This record gives sequence, structure tokens and C-alpha cells, in this order.
Amino acid sequence: MAVEELLVGGTVLPITRWGEPVMHAPTRPVTEFGAELHDLVRDMFATMEAARGVGLAATQVGIDLALFVYDCPDADDVPHRGVFCNPVVTLPEGDGRNLDSIEEGCLSLPGAYQPLARVDKATCTGQDVDGNPITVVGTGLLARCLQHETDHLGGTVFGDRLSTRLRRKLYQQAEELAHLYPADWPVSPKADSAAGRPADSASE
Repeated sequence: MAVEELLVGGTVLPITRWGEPVMHAPTRPVTEFGAELHDLVRDMFATMEAARGVGLAATQVGIDLALFVYDCPDADDVPHRGVFCNPVVTLPEGDGRNLDSIEEGCLSLPGAYQPLARVDKATCTGQDVDGNPITVVGTGLLARCLQHETDHLGGTVFGDRLSTRLRRKLYQQAEELAHLYPADWPVSPKADSAAGRPADSASE
């Protein structure tokens, strides 16, 4: 099934927040590739768009499946959009391993950003929404997105990768902005605020 067919007809779902058990436990592999999965993916795309994110894992809508969707540019600002089931990320080693540190955020801890160094190139293998094998090589923000979303499916949130000091700052930011995000966000929209999103950042 073409990705374009999955971009319509979805229902916006509440985004699950850090602290919920599903966000901090490994997911189950996707084994059934049919209409039910397609409907979930449609809902995930609709939810990601409503939240203005670049990636969304199934755990972020409360489902413990190894699945994520993304709509994200690469290092050359070329947009990429797709679905990964049962993804595995491989990172370069040795001379090919370059770290890039930028502000990173998460839709499940809305409004908070801290710098995190990640490898600037990532190869993700897995299956598409119909179970066919796929491989995507991501650079720049897309590489970060592939790593961030695959982390989610292993029960890791990006705050787990921060130092204690930066993690404390991240949670402080989230607490200060929590009043802007209803419990069912993005079903209910974010409240207006003068605080803007950092220019060089991404929420996933």
C-alpha cells in the first residue's frame, strides 16, 4: 500500500506521556499486516500531523507494537515519509561515525528541548505496512528521527540519554509549559503561548 493512501481518513489520538508504563517497556513485534494495522497507521499519521511532529511511535498512542511513522527531512532538506514495522537501526563505526548535537524534543514530553548528540547517519531496516522488507538510510534530522523512534520501541525515551543536569532542565521546562497542553493533546489543541519552538529542533 502506498504511503499516500495512509495519510487520509485517520483519527487524531491523545499522545501518551512519559511516565506511562507503555513508554518505558519494549514493544511486541508486528506480526499481522492487514486492515487493522493500516487503520492504526492512519491514526498515527493524523496524530503526528496534528502535533506538528516529524515522527511518532506506536507507544506514543498507547500501543505496544514495534511500529513508527515519520515525515522528516534529511540533511539536504529532502522530505521523507514512511512507516516502519519491526525496525532495526545500524549506526556507522570508526571514521564514518560523526556526532551532531542539536536541540531534541519529544511529543510525549511536549514543549521541552535539550541538546543531545546523535550519530548523523543511520540505516534503518524493517518492514513496511504490508510486511515487505525495506531499508532507509537517513542523514541529518532524518537520522536523528530514525534513532529516536527506534529508541521508543525499545522503551527508551531521549531523556534517558541525557546527563542528570540536562534531564533535570528538560523536566523543568516541561513542567513550566504543561498548562499549555491539555491531557488529550493534540485532540484538544495547545493553548496559545508566546514561547516558540527552537528553530533548530525536532519533536518526535
